[in-house]
This record gives sequence, structure tokens and C-alpha cells, in this order.
Amino acid sequence: MAGELPDYYFRIRENGAAVFRVDTENRQRRIELDQIALVNVNKGEVKPHGDTQLTDEDIAAIQDWLDKRVLLLAQRDIEDIHRAVDYMNVTTQWVQSKASEAQLEDITDALLLAMHDLRTVLVRKKAERMIKAKEQEQST
Repeated sequence: MAGELPDYYFRIRENGAAVFRVDTENRQRRIELDQIALVNVNKGEVKPHGDTQLTDEDIAAIQDWLDKRVLLLAQRDIEDIHRAVDYMNVTTQWVQSKASEAQLEDITDALLLAMHDLRTVLVRKKAERMIKAKEQEQST
């Protein structure tokens, strides 16, 4: 079993992870987790834990985890947006076919404001992309 364990364990936290070195080479043959660093994914920061001096191997493993974590979180973000589009469609069907007047009264203003806000941002971002594309086309 000891040969199957990774050298590092990353305990996920809200903004990153606590990094532990996995130690199975001790007299009791027990698994020990020695915290060596904290990682902040949003800032890309790695802070050694206590007096720990991170080795090149530690830094490489942490950077590899950080790169993979950033990609995973970006993937999850876009998947959440695709689910939101699906959920908007389900909501539309519910409003059209099942919602009572009381339910509609309860949610209409909040939904309209949220949709207006989203539409405003999407239109602005679309216009910015179109202007940028036109400028790039003219510069070539």
C-alpha cells in the first residue's frame, strides 16, 4: 500500500489548499502527513508552513497541482454556466406550464432584474469583442 500513495497530499480549502508531504518511511510504518505549505489559488501564492524550507521537488509538485487546479476550476465555471442555461430553459417551461400566480408574483421581479443585469453585461461584452475584432481586422 505504501508504494501506491502519492508523495504529497493537498487538502482543499476555500481559496486553495494546505499541502502535506506524505511520509510512510517511519519506524511505526504509519502514514504521517507533515504540512509544508499553504497555496492560494486565486493569487497563485505558495507560503511555506512554519519553518519549512520547500525543496525544488516540493515547489515543482505544488506548481503542477496549482496549474491543474486552475484548469479544473475554469472547467467547472464553464460547466456551471452551461447548467445555468439549461436551468433557465427549465424555468421558462415551468413559468409557462406549471407556475401559479402566487409563485409568479414571488419570483418575477427578482428574475427580471437578474435577467436584465445579465443581458446588459452580455451585450456590453459582445460589443467590446466586436469592436476589438474590427480594430484587429483594420490593422492587418
